[in-house]
Amino acid sequence: MFEVVDDKSSHCVSFILDHAREKSSDESQQYPIFIGVNGAQGSGKTTLASTLAEKLRKPPHSLATIVLSIDDLYLTHELQSELAASHPSNPLIQYRGQPSTHDLPLALSLFSDLRQGKVTRIPSYDKSAYSGQGDRIPKEQSAEVNRDKGYETKVVIFEGWCVGFRALSREQLAREWEGAVREREKGGYVGRLGWNKLEDVDFVNEALRKYDQLTDQLDALIHLDAEDPMFVYKWRAQSEKELHETKGSGMTDKQVVDFVNGYYPAYELFTGRLRAGAFDGGKGRQLRLVIGRDRRVREVVKM
Repeated sequence: MFEVVDDKSSHCVSFILDHAREKSSDESQQYPIFIGVNGAQGSGKTTLASTLAEKLRKPPHSLATIVLSIDDLYLTHELQSELAASHPSNPLIQYRGQPSTHDLPLALSLFSDLRQGKVTRIPSYDKSAYSGQGDRIPKEQSAEVNRDKGYETKVVIFEGWCVGFRALSREQLAREWEGAVREREKGGYVGRLGWNKLEDVDFVNEALRKYDQLTDQLDALIHLDAEDPMFVYKWRAQSEKELHETKGSGMTDKQVVDFVNGYYPAYELFTGRLRAGAFDGGKGRQLRLVIGRDRRVREVVKM
């Protein structure tokens, strides 16, 4: 079992509280604040989001906080199947995960309702449905928030592996892809971008452009930035080993590699821009926690 060390929440809680105070002191602004949490699979972002919510809910902060995962906004099984069938030669969208496989209208409606303090059902996605292909659970089974007056949501933590990613220009995309292909042809290439067709990664890039509608609504972003993105393969394998030990099931090592391979081109393409800053205007809106292979913080950068 991998040892979990919380060396991140102290940095993040103070960061969030600074933004909460700033918003509460500005009469033109209103709660809730939206905090993005980005991190590669297995980096600990989901654990961090849960820890932050727990700490913010308790005294002395006592801020009604919810966690919303981008994974819970995946397309329904039916719509994902239709998307895959409409682009049968694109391996990046045959399964859930990449930009284009999320229900953006649902996400935008959800953000709007939470911003207005409406009684809101938080979507939930069952990854085990349809033999692991997944499906959204029925709306009536989803948890409600903002039902209790006086305890409306003050902080929304929006977490996910691609939260905060920004699309590249087509020229930038082509340069990155061409560079990856050249590295692959020379030998020793460890990435995945160069093994995909330009038109396939372009489809994902163009879909990501629409996600700006969500990113632009974030008040701030916390980025768990792996020193080496290749760590994700080990992290995911560790997670699956723990599932085997606790539940008796999980992906094999080969399945882990195949699974992460589907996501890795996006890490190659979009991590650089995120490291430079997801927001064009305003200082101090992004907290970058650089983490090592052991998931422990190596550097804290406020941007």
